[in-house]
Amino acid sequence: MSIHLIYKIGAVGILISILSQILKHSGRDEQAFLVSLAGLILVLMWIVPYIYELFLTVEKMFTL
Repeated sequence: MSIHLIYKIGAVGILISILSQILKHSGRDEQAFLVSLAGLILVLMWIVPYIYELFLTVEKMFTL
């Protein structure tokens, strides 16, 4: 896992929070929710392979 992934997650979090606040203050709560959900799904798509690799490593450790 590289440091670039952590930076990308942080940048997405900042952008999503700014967009969500702008949309909420303009009265578009539904779009703010969808933007937040899209950001969450994007970050989960980046993280799921690393979680899968972690589970494989743990499984390999305990099947010695």
